[in-house]
Amino acid sequence: MNVGIIGASFARAAFLPALRHVMGAEVVAIASARRESAERTAAAFGVPHAYDDWQQMLDAHPFDLVCIATPTVTHAPMTLAALRAGAHVVCEKPMAMTSAEAKTMLDEAERLGRLHMIDHELRFNPNRRKIKALVEEGFIGRVRHANITNITSGWGDPAGRPKDDWWSLESDGGGRLGANGSHQVDLIRWWFGEVASVAGQALTLVPERTDKNSGEAWWATADDTVNMTLELQSGTLVQSFLGGVARHNLDNHTQIFGSEGTILLSNSDEKLLVARAGEPFEDMSVPDPNAELEGVKGGIWNVSVVGALREFAAAVRESRPLKEGATFEDGWRTQQVLDAVKASTRERRWVDLDA
Repeated sequence: MNVGIIGASFARAAFLPALRHVMGAEVVAIASARRESAERTAAAFGVPHAYDDWQQMLDAHPFDLVCIATPTVTHAPMTLAALRAGAHVVCEKPMAMTSAEAKTMLDEAERLGRLHMIDHELRFNPNRRKIKALVEEGFIGRVRHANITNITSGWGDPAGRPKDDWWSLESDGGGRLGANGSHQVDLIRWWFGEVASVAGQALTLVPERTDKNSGEAWWATADDTVNMTLELQSGTLVQSFLGGVARHNLDNHTQIFGSEGTILLSNSDEKLLVARAGEPFEDMSVPDPNAELEGVKGGIWNVSVVGALREFAAAVRESRPLKEGATFEDGWRTQQVLDAVKASTRERRWVDLDA
């Protein structure tokens, strides 16, 4: 199975180490905006071809699978080109700049009969899969409400990032809502069902920035702090706060409250604690066997990519639909929620989603 990768940074951290453990996958080429980065990554992982022009890469090789890990603004054109070149596609999150753009990507993949996945890799994390199973079997009864917080210091220092870092630019699709909020919304939908209505704020609390190398002043335009409340079709209420401008990392914490019990999960220690009403919390944590694979970097994100790519590759080999994972349809529905948060920010109101 010939694999091409567009975007070198995430490829080094996750895609390439994971693909070493995917049966039949051979990475033929990698493209990056900077040729030096593409060549360095290719040399490190034994990839025979490196490009600084992704379209040239697509034109030069027949690919079974193309993995896209680039700034959000490029996802749609790259995905459409890869699909039309004959490849199945795994695209990084957030899927697109808007839900309309995401729908175009979904429709084209379906029209051409290609497999498609958004890299919401935490669907393959054992603890989060355990949460889904507990919710579905009614272990904690009907889920009434949930709280999810993610507090980091990545944007806390105004002089901590380079000028025009794409994650800080709205025009490039940066911001915490897309970077982390898309993961949260995907998990919320996967665990509890579809979103009916949204109220939220996606704000830039620290817009004035200084280049960490030159000291030059610049302005961030993408959101660094997000607060959103999701009312689900089931009636469940979910609140999520994503802060990127703290001066200390408090990581990700999930609290799920049901009519018959509670589920707690913290990324910092990956302990899954579960209790039914009147009973003490029990550690139901599930280890990830992929964490011991050679060359796979630590942390739930990189490790979970192994499971995602194994399932996608198996579906390609077996000419079958995906059994697991977030498809482009999931990405589109998640993008609708992200768009609704932005609309709520502008209009200061609840925004209803189409059923």
